[in-house]
Amino acid sequence: MFAFILRRLAQAVIVMVSVALIAFMLFQYVGDPVVFLLGQDATAEQIRELRADLGLDQPFFVQFWHFLANAVQGEFGLSLRQGAKVSRLIGERLPATLELAGVAAVLALAVGIPMGVYAALKRGTFVSQLFMTVSLLGVSLPTFLIGILLILVFAVNLGWFPSFGRGEVTQIGWWTTGLLTVKGWQHITLPAITLAIFQLTLIMRLVRAEMLEVLRTDYIKFARARGLTDRAVHFGHALKNTLVPVMTITGLQLGGLIAFAIITETVFQWPGMGLLFIQAVTFADIPVMAAYLCLIALIFVVINLIVDLLYFAVDPRLRVEKSGGH
Repeated sequence: MFAFILRRLAQAVIVMVSVALIAFMLFQYVGDPVVFLLGQDATAEQIRELRADLGLDQPFFVQFWHFLANAVQGEFGLSLRQGAKVSRLIGERLPATLELAGVAAVLALAVGIPMGVYAALKRGTFVSQLFMTVSLLGVSLPTFLIGILLILVFAVNLGWFPSFGRGEVTQIGWWTTGLLTVKGWQHITLPAITLAIFQLTLIMRLVRAEMLEVLRTDYIKFARARGLTDRAVHFGHALKNTLVPVMTITGLQLGGLIAFAIITETVFQWPGMGLLFIQAVTFADIPVMAAYLCLIALIFVVINLIVDLLYFAVDPRLRVEKSGGH
């Protein structure tokens, strides 16, 4: 187990260094930060002095080492557009994105797993076929279109929910949350549903497929032969084994929810990291783009590491293989 963790940590470090190199290349080849900071009318002397102050006159690998050292401390310099520290901007936007992704993930799991189990156990029924049809729509429709349709129906026509913003938030230390206020829940409902629909339908179809496969295995037949009830067979044996691969996919999808919330945040003007990144791309704000890239990579690496450890702990076959290999 310890060797397994060390290997995963080593792989995580390699991935993060590679992503940091890609992010650093943004500084080198996507615009000149000195021109952004000083403007087009700066003199050659001003440009030379600022490049020296920023360390941009040093060799490539020296600059990359300084970039790595600062990135480990969470420092990515100043935003070229806002003139504020990138770490502060990320810190202000991170709670909103994590909150939106967390609510969407809980919604996708809470609805997707029961729908998948029902579609597997009651296949061929009208409700099961309806679930499969809805899942095809959820997978096929683009996220921005789903968001616009929800705004049109529930915000414009019915007036049940607001169409933009985060609403009233509560400050808990440096963290902000809207989940403790009614306005916060009203504002997060439509964005969370928009972000969750694709993940929900994917989880539902995956659970259904895995459940049908598990129900055909020999040990399920033996469980029925022992006289176990359908409830015990379905939920005590089949569902437990179905959730092992689902757990892996869900972990990866959680990272995807955080990384690809950009479209949802843009449609609903949700003040998260995705909206900050879109604004940074529009104004070629390289430090913010690099920080976002590194942070998303770190989130994916951490989630993958946790999923690997959970998978190793849940599936006894992996432990047997590892011990047999040693």
